[in-house]
Amino acid sequence: MKTLLIGSVGSSKVVLQAMIETNFPITHVFSLDEVVSANVSGYYPIHEIAESRGIPFTKFKKINDEENVSIIKSIAPDYIFVVGLSQLVSREIIKCAKLGVIGFHPTPLPKMRGRAANVWQVLLGVHETKCSMFFIDDGMDSGDILGQEDYVIEDSDYAMDIYRKIEEATYRLSKRVLQEIVDGTLNPVKQNEEEATYLLKRSPEDGEIDWNEPIATIHRLIRAVSRPFPGAFGMYDGKHKFIIWRADIRENTKYIGMNGQIARLGADGIDVVCRDGLLHVTEYENVDSVKIFAGHKLR
Repeated sequence: MKTLLIGSVGSSKVVLQAMIETNFPITHVFSLDEVVSANVSGYYPIHEIAESRGIPFTKFKKINDEENVSIIKSIAPDYIFVVGLSQLVSREIIKCAKLGVIGFHPTPLPKMRGRAANVWQVLLGVHETKCSMFFIDDGMDSGDILGQEDYVIEDSDYAMDIYRKIEEATYRLSKRVLQEIVDGTLNPVKQNEEEATYLLKRSPEDGEIDWNEPIATIHRLIRAVSRPFPGAFGMYDGKHKFIIWRADIRENTKYIGMNGQIARLGADGIDVVCRDGLLHVTEYENVDSVKIFAGHKLR
């Protein structure tokens, strides 16, 4: 059996590690080149693992470039795994896999197909969830499901906490699916299209805080887009970007002010007035390094 792995992030690394640990046959690894990784949240150079293990690898900028397609065609793989890749794999590559192209998604498909799944799950207040492995077809995350694995998002989890939980669930799921492939017991299950929902693309500017929202909604946004994402932010005095990386919710019994107004600055952080509480900011980035004063607003 000949297999390929194409990936660029932590979940790609986990699948590769599971392959190595289970002695799953890995013919070639395609790893996103570091030079184009700047805007890839959670980037991981899986070619480093491949190199250390003597596994043939190719670093790519665009997976659908002719030279990559040519290598894939020459290998004539049985399976291609595409894990943690924001680029869409061409139909020409998909057709190269004799038995199928296997993808990964951190939601319980068919629910929440699409983009920015980690972020959207926090924003939607999802707690009990699953990650999925499935056959890639011509649709968006719509192919037959090969397996799913549970994980839980707590109200205290930030983006990096969720990444770690997804990686742990991915590892368990990968080992199970890989073993089923080897044993010939893989049992693909069609998705129920009537249950499908879709997550749309998010961009860095979607991290701007609306200070008129409930404090719980603001806190979810901060947790959802914290590192390695670009972060939730307000504009100090309407013109200086102020990124909030971590914060907690406190009862406001002392300060009367406008939503988004800074109530207090201290060694332990900054308190910001919200409509139903006080946002206690413990980790932030003053992008323009301007002087911060109590009473000024984050708009």
